[in-house]
Amino acid sequence: MKLRNLILATIVLLALAGTLYWSDHKKSSEDTSKVSADTAPPVLKIDEAAVTKLELKKKDAAPIVLSKVDSTAWRIIEPQSYEADQSAVSGLLSSLSPLNSDRVVEDKASDLKQYGLDPPVDEVDVTTKDNKTQKLLIGDDTPTGSAVYTKLASDPRVFTIASYRKTSFDKSLNDLRDKRLITATPDSVSRVELSRKNETIEFGRDKDEWQILKPKPLRADSFQVSELVRKITDARMDLSGSDTKDAAPDYAHGTPVATAKVTDQSGTQEIQVRKDKDSYFAKSSVVAGVYKVNADLGQALDKGLEDFRNKKIFDFGYTDPDKIELHIDSGAYFLTKGGNDWWGANGKKLDAGSADELVSHLRDLTASKFSDTGFANPSIEISVTPNGGKHVEKVSFAKSGGAYIAKRQDDPSLYVLSANSIDELKKDASAVKPASGK
Repeated sequence: MKLRNLILATIVLLALAGTLYWSDHKKSSEDTSKVSADTAPPVLKIDEAAVTKLELKKKDAAPIVLSKVDSTAWRIIEPQSYEADQSAVSGLLSSLSPLNSDRVVEDKASDLKQYGLDPPVDEVDVTTKDNKTQKLLIGDDTPTGSAVYTKLASDPRVFTIASYRKTSFDKSLNDLRDKRLITATPDSVSRVELSRKNETIEFGRDKDEWQILKPKPLRADSFQVSELVRKITDARMDLSGSDTKDAAPDYAHGTPVATAKVTDQSGTQEIQVRKDKDSYFAKSSVVAGVYKVNADLGQALDKGLEDFRNKKIFDFGYTDPDKIELHIDSGAYFLTKGGNDWWGANGKKLDAGSADELVSHLRDLTASKFSDTGFANPSIEISVTPNGGKHVEKVSFAKSGGAYIAKRQDDPSLYVLSANSIDELKKDASAVKPASGK
């Protein structure tokens, strides 16, 4: 009986040992396979900085030739001369350096036609500064569609590469063109002139703040002007459905929308926009031709003076001022900021919630429109000393019909506010109270 049990135990032990061996052998085989896949040989290895010329060839299409004009900039020289989209060229170069394969299909391929490599679907010729050229041939998709056949003209091996890699090289002339109609950047623009209908508005920038210079000096809504500058400098050719020949007649028949001029340290650039039916077309001083553009550009330019004027009554923004003084009818209110607290004229600490509510209301006071008349016999005077006390904002308010007219010191503009907004301001001022227990 003991012998029988010993034999059974031995058989079980051998079975377990065999299972463990097979498991380890399979794991080792899988690991080897993974290492082999991860270390598949590269199709092409180049120094991206050493590339001086790229030539892209497609079946039934004229070759596209790009030449490096300095250490970083590229230009299209064939089939026509155009500025190149530098980021698109950079992406193309990144795909080539290096171009890794998924696997080697054949070490010495005798029939390239079966892979779509004779002739190739796409060809990329890469020339480096030593005047050596390598020709990359790209063929058909593999049967599964997950990869593409490829090889170097000078290498007998045929590889597969991931399908998305083919997209990196399958570029048209329009894909590689610089589509900018204005080359200035938003941060570099210091002056803008917008002409539409019978109106010309000029803006000037001091650091991050914009000012209206023409038709007369006025406070500008810096956010709105910055958005205008962004839309102008973001202007791009829409080459998806029309070329220059198609766009020119539409531009000629179109209704003028506006002309914008932007100035930076390099000079002034101009863009003219017209609308034909529901589409917008533009002509630029930067590039020859007429192009369809996004409707956002046309809508951004089709704005008048009041759209860019600053309707905020106070400029102290989101930093609490040092001091606020209000004279409303027969009442007077004084608030001084000390650390995180507000203090009244009598030196007593104020209730934070009621003081903050008043400050927030002053901060948000916004005109609904502007007026040329109606300011007389002001009944409210408010002075705000911003953080740092470099200047004092003084504003007077006068009742005018069912509204109020506000006038800032040293500002000719008259701001129209609803009576309700001033009534609420009065309530907030009267609601300011000492802190509990003070």
